[in-house]
Amino acid sequence: MYKNSRIQTTAGMLLIAALLVSCSSRSQDNVGEEVLKLQPVSFSIAYAAGDMATTQALKAVIAAYMQTHPHVTIKDTSEISSSAYLDWLKIKDAVGEFPDLLEMRDTEAFAAAGKIAPLPPELVELLDQPVQVFGQVWNAPLYETPPQGIIYSKKAYAAAGITRLPATYEEFLAVQEKLEASGITPLVAGGKDLFHLGFWINKFWIDDVYAEDPDWNARKTAGAASFTDAGVLQAVSDFKTLFTRYVEPGWQNIGDNQTVSYLVTGKAAQLYSGPWMFSPIEAADPAFEFGFYAVPDRKGQVNVTGLPSLAGWSLSAEAACDPVKSAAITDFLQFFFEPDQYSRFLSAINGIPATKAKAAYPASEAMNEVLRILRDPQTVKSRMMNNWWGANTLPQQFRNWYYKLLEELVVTDGDVLSAMQEADREYDRQALEEGLGK
Repeated sequence: MYKNSRIQTTAGMLLIAALLVSCSSRSQDNVGEEVLKLQPVSFSIAYAAGDMATTQALKAVIAAYMQTHPHVTIKDTSEISSSAYLDWLKIKDAVGEFPDLLEMRDTEAFAAAGKIAPLPPELVELLDQPVQVFGQVWNAPLYETPPQGIIYSKKAYAAAGITRLPATYEEFLAVQEKLEASGITPLVAGGKDLFHLGFWINKFWIDDVYAEDPDWNARKTAGAASFTDAGVLQAVSDFKTLFTRYVEPGWQNIGDNQTVSYLVTGKAAQLYSGPWMFSPIEAADPAFEFGFYAVPDRKGQVNVTGLPSLAGWSLSAEAACDPVKSAAITDFLQFFFEPDQYSRFLSAINGIPATKAKAAYPASEAMNEVLRILRDPQTVKSRMMNNWWGANTLPQQFRNWYYKLLEELVVTDGDVLSAMQEADREYDRQALEEGLGK
């Protein structure tokens, strides 16, 4: 069902067209609040539940909506699972429990399979930078893609004699040496959660691959690039060195939500993550002083995640073809993006608004640095390896396989070149199986 044969195929486009015609024939004009007032309605919702701050903020929005709309029942089916979110969704689909409204991260594949529907025009109109694929907008982003960087303990930096932030990656490594010499573990990582491991993997990939060649994925699929390319080998070598030398040794058994404790209790000096971690840190210890900066590359260039992503809220195709349920979901998303409500959600996660109406909230020192990085014209913005689309789409299962390969590389002190040769073979196998590049 989820095979991605480059997805811009005649069959895929015909399936999408058939879906649109089918929903059009079953929909009713002006289905909205009046319909909602006439009868009870229920729909299910799902989102990636690994990030506790975002999970709690979403639960608060759902509760607020149901309180003011007692005739609407939203069934939150999200759960913290050991499976990757994509695998969890596939299981839900297989047992007939595919959510009506869901946070979608693999839009191309699910759209081509006819599992999700384009957004209603009234929702598209709210968005600042809606992304299209197949000529349609399928996602309403929960927030704009934030940059990731170092969240550091000001106390630990002062104790180590660090008086200025690093301007190059070599200076960043020197900071790690100073921290270690001061008696504190330089970095904590939540490697128990695979997505967290990807933060660092993608930092190095953006620095050494995507910043120079944003079409590397497409070139690899076409056979014109290799995981043994110099940039990839540099990225993987840097990842291995960092985790071998400076990361808390128990990182494989530390969950993403446990990293805050390591930071605020002084077990580690730094955490590489995004601004969604600011609120949990402040909640854990309001007196804890921390800063944020983007880690520069060897030339001193700042490269971060920050380009619009093909991800966000999506309606299932089945729900979109139910006029009453579709109207309820649309009304909920309009509530979600209503400026006052949206500001509360963004404030809880230090998010960046994805709407034309720029919901605002008081920004902390660290959040102001996040915004400065994004606004700096010198900042190079990119995407994580699995967040590209079109010709740059990865094979669907490759990201998780690759993250696990790099995890094993560190744990076993493996050979970088051999591991990347294995990555070449696996990528080619998966690409061939999915019909990529055809």
